[in-house]
Amino acid sequence: MDKIVECVPNFSEGRRLEVIDSIREAISSVNGVKLLDSEHDPDHNRAVLTFIGEPEPMKKAAFAAVSKAAELIDMETHTGEHPRIGAADVVPFVPLKGMTLEECAALARELGKEIGDKLGIPVYLYEAAAIRPERKNLAKVRKGQYEGLKVAIMEDPERKPDFGPSEMHPRAGAVAVGARMPLVAYNVNLDSNDLDLAKRIAKTIRERDGGLPNVKALGLEIKERGIVQVSMNLTNYNITPIHVVFDKIGEEAKLAGVKILESEVIGLVPLQAMVDCAKYYLKANEFKDSQLLEVRLWE
Repeated sequence: MDKIVECVPNFSEGRRLEVIDSIREAISSVNGVKLLDSEHDPDHNRAVLTFIGEPEPMKKAAFAAVSKAAELIDMETHTGEHPRIGAADVVPFVPLKGMTLEECAALARELGKEIGDKLGIPVYLYEAAAIRPERKNLAKVRKGQYEGLKVAIMEDPERKPDFGPSEMHPRAGAVAVGARMPLVAYNVNLDSNDLDLAKRIAKTIRERDGGLPNVKALGLEIKERGIVQVSMNLTNYNITPIHVVFDKIGEEAKLAGVKILESEVIGLVPLQAMVDCAKYYLKANEFKDSQLLEVRLWE
């Protein structure tokens, strides 16, 4: 394939496996598309799927996934810890091979128009695909979440969608479609049920509040486990690697007398992000890229 695009849509369903399987099948049914990964979290009530292919099949598969989610997920009854505005909450395109970010943005706009026109779902373009500068930041697009946007979309001219009707779809809500570079979705769980602590740490480390560059963070409660979580997107792992974030959260938690319970990566991550972790933590061993099986196989 001369051009390869990645798509990492997030859906507002992490509990009903049959629904997630139906969305997976909608993606896999498109020729020229390969589903690489599927993860779900019942506390967040969210699923993250990753698939790759050439631009046109990818657009077709993304549309099929959004359509299936709109059919099977009802936002009027949805609850979960993660911010969301719709059944298919975010649909980002990521350039992998032979594609520029600008080309992915154009693909996102094409998909957004198709979703708005054919499915009647309001579409907000974000990140590199944004038409309005203030919508580059996904947090601003999702302000108020589904419940707040349901009112704002009809009353506030600044919240009108880029495509589709100026009212929420009765079941599917709205969707954010965008283009971005590869990122690391990373969560750190604390051995505590203090939600205020998680929120304070999130505020300390995120870029917009003067924290670490290229870090977006939220403090969330994982009710089923009785713990709290710092949930993050590391939008440039070369500038702020995983280990820097982990250590900083550990320092902040220690000041409050709390330990890190565990951390997790959501979805797929670039190989280099994991190599950087290994190089940092294996200080006694002068770790080299040539020690990686994948690297030797590709030589």
